[in-house]
Amino acid sequence: MFWGSTTGGNKLITFFKFSIMANTKTLLGFLAGAAVGALAGILLAPDKGSETRKKITKKTGDLGDSLKGSFNDFIDGIKESYSNIKSDAEDVEERGRVKVNSLKNEAKNALS
Repeated sequence: MFWGSTTGGNKLITFFKFSIMANTKTLLGFLAGAAVGALAGILLAPDKGSETRKKITKKTGDLGDSLKGSFNDFIDGIKESYSNIKSDAEDVEERGRVKVNSLKNEAKNALS
């Protein structure tokens, strides 16, 4: 198990931080690529200045909506990851408590 050792809490935190960093970099890369592509497409199109400004305004709004959706998906993913990790940590804690109590009872029985 990934976090089964005595330093499991540290490994779990490191894993969670790595997961968030990877998701953040992916999201930022996607958004930067979308923005550059949209801007290049608008600026290279043979339209009048007023039409280009309208397109830029529309694309900016579309990009904002896309950003909101991507950000919400990102936050939902973090919440889900946190929930799963928290649940797993609680399971590990419970198994540890059961094991400690079992060892205490064995020690009491051995000394009796």
